[in-house]
Amino acid sequence: MTMANRTRSFNNRVCEAPYLIFLGPPGSGKGTQAEKLHKNFRLVQLSTGNLFREHISKGTELGLRVKDILAKGELVPDDLTVAMVMDRLAKPDTIMGVVFDGFPRTRDQALALQYKLEEKGKCITAVIQFRISDEQIVERLSSRRMCPKDNSTYNLKSSPPKNDEKCDLCGAPLIIREDDQPEVVRHRLAIYRQQTEPLIEFYREQDMLVEVDASRGIEEITEQMDEWMPMFIYNAN
Repeated sequence: MTMANRTRSFNNRVCEAPYLIFLGPPGSGKGTQAEKLHKNFRLVQLSTGNLFREHISKGTELGLRVKDILAKGELVPDDLTVAMVMDRLAKPDTIMGVVFDGFPRTRDQALALQYKLEEKGKCITAVIQFRISDEQIVERLSSRRMCPKDNSTYNLKSSPPKNDEKCDLCGAPLIIREDDQPEVVRHRLAIYRQQTEPLIEFYREQDMLVEVDASRGIEEITEQMDEWMPMFIYNAN
């Protein structure tokens, strides 16, 4: 169901702040829109990858456990990931709300997160599905370029550099990241379809799911998200 067709609240629970989950394949624009919600509405962008790096760099107990697990080439267990997420949610800056960017990834993580949130009297306001085809993702990511010196990013189609494949800031030749190679992107998409796509039906059954056409331009999607936010905030209070 699209947002335009919704005239009632997203669920029957009252949430103290908007907690939004962004679901979508790599390259669908989740991170970009999460950053804009942080800038425009002060919602915290919560990424488990960033959490892992932060705890590891600070040498926390959780971080040391994660570092040891990753060093062995193993996946971080769901209970440890959720513990980090709940630790982050306890920080005072989350009072305005949170965007879960790329988490949860599996049904087990979704159930664990839901259980822990309910324990704390919190709940998910809505789940935004970024809908886009695999071929559009491959085209979008294979057009992405990065500066090897300052890590600035460009897209040859949507946000190209001023000079032909050279960094606007330092003039260095731009490169394509290994994980943006078409064959690598298709592999990542296959993993997403297998692990994370079942969450779409999981959240649809709970009447939490709304869809956004992620094939459109960044500013068009941002404008739509800005229109939706008052409803998310209203339903969270």
